[in-house]
Amino acid sequence: MIKRVNHVGIVVKSVDDTLKFFGEAFGFKAQHIETVPDQGVRTAFVMVGDTAIEFFEPTDPNGGVARFLATRGEGVHHISLETSDIDAELARLESQGIALIDRKGKPGTAGKVGFVHPKATKGILFELVQKV
Repeated sequence: MIKRVNHVGIVVKSVDDTLKFFGEAFGFKAQHIETVPDQGVRTAFVMVGDTAIEFFEPTDPNGGVARFLATRGEGVHHISLETSDIDAELARLESQGIALIDRKGKPGTAGKVGFVHPKATKGILFELVQKV
């Protein structure tokens, strides 16, 4: 079962430049900055109330995030929805014929994550996340 919006993921050219801008404009402060080599990104989370915004930049020039940035530019990449049991939620969606990128949860910056294919959700990439 989906519990809440966990975060919105935004692709940027530079996490540092983005944090500087949003820090000055809105007072956002990074709660967590991390490089995730297996996902080819450097990411920073800022909190807005009880929802996070994740700014992330590609570190792998051949990775999916770098391709996204090259073709679409900076902007919203995904919406992350929190669930208490990611594997059960992915199985439930698959049983309804909904196309998935991941059939099982895997380690991610926000916890255990899995992605629903955007072709199944009106072009929006949804990430499911289970806090661990």
